[in-house]
Amino acid sequence: MGDDAEPEIVDGEDGDERAAVSFPFDRMTVQRFRQEFPRARWSDRRKAWLVPGKTALRRFDRWKAKEESRADPFAEEKGRDAFAFEPILSPYLSVDKDGFRIRTPYSRKLVEEIRQVSFARWDGDHKVWRVPFASYDELLQHWQAIEAEAQRCEPEERRKRAEARKGTEEERKARRRSAERRRRRITLPADDLPPLDRPVATTAYGIVVVSDITGEFIEYEEGADLYPDISDDHVWGSWRVPSLEDLVQTWPAKAATRDDERRRGWWFPTIEELRDARRAARSRERRTARQVSA
Repeated sequence: MGDDAEPEIVDGEDGDERAAVSFPFDRMTVQRFRQEFPRARWSDRRKAWLVPGKTALRRFDRWKAKEESRADPFAEEKGRDAFAFEPILSPYLSVDKDGFRIRTPYSRKLVEEIRQVSFARWDGDHKVWRVPFASYDELLQHWQAIEAEAQRCEPEERRKRAEARKGTEEERKARRRSAERRRRRITLPADDLPPLDRPVATTAYGIVVVSDITGEFIEYEEGADLYPDISDDHVWGSWRVPSLEDLVQTWPAKAATRDDERRRGWWFPTIEELRDARRAARSRERRTARQVSA
């Protein structure tokens, strides 16, 4: 069986969504997995189990959490006791029979922080993050950063910051940045260009598809305020938003992104970056389909 790789959403031959999941081989673990997911099928090509259904990833995360608790059968009870002894008192956290529920305003930084907690998963039906009792110690370690970012992203706090920026150089720069994004162009090092027509992660615009390299060198004065890392050997490129098909067909990077790749301005996306981009692409396609049918 394949390594314990990150699960990901893939498209099946019939067009349905399914999760590609894998875990270290153990006969009893496989037996329990087959009992929990009787419709799962092994894929030799992907070296992973394919679990059908739009909620497959969430169901697998719950099953994996149960499997991990076998190593410490009292982990859930310990987490409950730890919370009772040292509770987190916050409007962003509530408790039910399954564990903790986190409901906050959205921010990318906040999502990245929550995902560092083991077995944290997004419950799309209830619009909350769920964390099992067994992960309470980790949740406590990250809670200060989670709550601070949630407070910063409250609508009233956003409004105050927007008011404070009015008429400032920061606001003028933000407008120039928005105008630049609408032009769909990007600066790239001439001696280390990304592949064309393949999704890549970028410092400036997230995951995009570079569709063309103009070969035109950038005038430093033209882009220095918006692109502080450019030099005389940077050229302009054109980009587009990747489609869901682009993202599904893209294999994630095998290693974490290096600092020099980030300084370069582009890198091959990780599985987490691709997962976020695929989720956003699905939402865009659903909105487009609803608008067309309306």
